[in-house]
Amino acid sequence: MAALGGNALLERGQKPDAAIQVQNAARAVAALVPLAGEHELVLTHGNGPQVGVLALQSASDPNLTTPYPFDVLGAQTQGMIGYWLLQALQNNLPGRQVSAIINQTLVSAADPAFSNPTKFIGEVYDEERANQLAAERGWTVKPDGPKWRRVVGSPRPERVVETRLIRLLLNSGAIVVCAGGGGVPVIRNEDGHLEGVEAVVDKDLTASVLAQALDADVLMILTDVPHVLRGFGTDDAEPILRATPAAIRREDLPAGSMGPKVEAACRFVELTGDMAAIGRLDDAQTIIEGKAGTIITPGGDYGGPGDLRPNSSLPGFSH
Repeated sequence: MAALGGNALLERGQKPDAAIQVQNAARAVAALVPLAGEHELVLTHGNGPQVGVLALQSASDPNLTTPYPFDVLGAQTQGMIGYWLLQALQNNLPGRQVSAIINQTLVSAADPAFSNPTKFIGEVYDEERANQLAAERGWTVKPDGPKWRRVVGSPRPERVVETRLIRLLLNSGAIVVCAGGGGVPVIRNEDGHLEGVEAVVDKDLTASVLAQALDADVLMILTDVPHVLRGFGTDDAEPILRATPAAIRREDLPAGSMGPKVEAACRFVELTGDMAAIGRLDDAQTIIEGKAGTIITPGGDYGGPGDLRPNSSLPGFSH
């Protein structure tokens, strides 16, 4: 399974124009095509920049009594991004069956994240405007540096509702694009029915849960950096090439960026005994070969082709 970061479709500093994202989707798929020739491939993706654009459009639309709820916006981005990736895969792999589907991610209605929302979304405001919007729209707002932003809960993903369908598609030989943006967060209400909630599920944690359920051999979290760094932001920063889950969790990692990726990778490794990796999208093929990225395994090594097996300077680590 390959989990694409939001930067795969919209690089830092780029305008969120459709044409730019179509080009980026084609580049992302080009990096994954070699894997599709040798492996079953499930592809998940982020949606942070795109859902922010749609949320702003919805909030500014005078024809709407209220803006579209966040679960609906998440579904919209899954369709949009899924279409771009679907078409790019079909153009690069003629004759191969490809499916892009909208997924729901089941979360617990009792998750404490709902009572303590922390996930920042959307635009930044000064404090007065933020509090005004909170009163008008029922938002929760919190300071984000010198500005204020809306926050929503980020509950833990329990299961992708359509897991069996994804497995059926895989067994038919299809490439599957799914669980975009972590999936649309839903709860099961007191009537036993699924119901969307105002929340954002971490996309990498959802990818980890889905990879476990599908018995994936490898979970790759692909971003715009080549490795996880020990000592990030310091003059002594150095790449981590090999790690065990326990050892990499001892590192001080940025909570808003690399931390959730490492946690998702570690959960997959601990529960399956298989390999997870974090690295650059363009290095996808060499990550599988053991020649790039940060590779996390139960023993901190990797027996794939080209395994570097460097000496360890910290128990559970190689660099």
